[in-house]
Amino acid sequence: MLRTALIGFPSTGKTTLFRLMTGHHDSARGGGHGKLEAAVGVARVPDPRLDRLTALFKPKRRVPATVEFADLAAGLHASTQALLDVAPFRDSDALVHVVRAFRDEAVAHRTPVIDPAADAQAMEDELILADLGVAERRLERVERDLKKMRSADLEVEHEIMLRCKETLENATPLRALEFPPDHRRRLRGFCFLSAKPLLLVMNLDEADVALAADPAKAAGALGLTGFLARAATRAVPVCAKIELEIADLDATDAAAFLADLGLAEPGTDRVIHSTYDLLGYISFLTVGDDECRAWSVPRGTPAHVAAGEIHTDIARGFIRAEVVPHEPLLARGSLAACREHGEVRLEGKEYVVQDGDVINFRFAT
Repeated sequence: MLRTALIGFPSTGKTTLFRLMTGHHDSARGGGHGKLEAAVGVARVPDPRLDRLTALFKPKRRVPATVEFADLAAGLHASTQALLDVAPFRDSDALVHVVRAFRDEAVAHRTPVIDPAADAQAMEDELILADLGVAERRLERVERDLKKMRSADLEVEHEIMLRCKETLENATPLRALEFPPDHRRRLRGFCFLSAKPLLLVMNLDEADVALAADPAKAAGALGLTGFLARAATRAVPVCAKIELEIADLDATDAAAFLADLGLAEPGTDRVIHSTYDLLGYISFLTVGDDECRAWSVPRGTPAHVAAGEIHTDIARGFIRAEVVPHEPLLARGSLAACREHGEVRLEGKEYVVQDGDVINFRFAT
């Protein structure tokens, strides 16, 4: 499962969004003995394709793709370094930083002026400082070990840590660095916070909700355009206050409300989709009388690896993948009709799975 950590200074609307996305209503809390704990919830990835296929096949179960979100009660301001000891944050695949852009005198902010760009940079600086401490300590240890015994493995780690330290000292997050795949695998083991892809969620004022339909325009209005030019960084605008209202409406009224705002889907859905996309994931689909399901795989995944998401035995005994894009299947109404029109392809193990592919794997037991 994809894992994402929600971060943000206090009073940004972070926990409100967490609860709306996951349905998790227990507050994140501080642990005993000065330790931090996080609330963890699972958000379903909205997928109209899966909805339509479910309506067509009428299976016993509908199983969407999911993203796990973790929320820390106090935000990062008090103890950024402590996050490295909170498992859901240390093991997360990405960070979602909720930035306050709403104005409300009744809700205190960390500074007298609401400045989303300043808050985004302040958080980035905290992540960089936390990672710098980790890099310096690891570099010292590696250098001590190299004095005792030279090894190619230690030399490579020394090179990586030295480059990380220099990058962080220049106030640059590690997600900006490009490493060969083997170096990046090593880097993941240190759980650097600033190396994780970053999604900025701009929590808008109700008066500015028109900006929610245009992420680039919203980022420009809030002074965040420069962040979007950075590596592995995206932004999505939402208005948590409006999202709370939408959550209380039935589906028909919610759709009408969103249409009036010029939005195709709720902000919470846009956050989930943006997180999924930021991590470079797509969904392929399986259909049948028992289950219609969306499966998460990284973009560029070959068919035999995608088969392993369902079961390792399918990957091991892979023969062929029967593939049909979801559009013709929905248009024809059945797999049999798609076969008659030559729209079902037989693909080998190196076929690169595409977003929205409906796949049936043939395999030997």
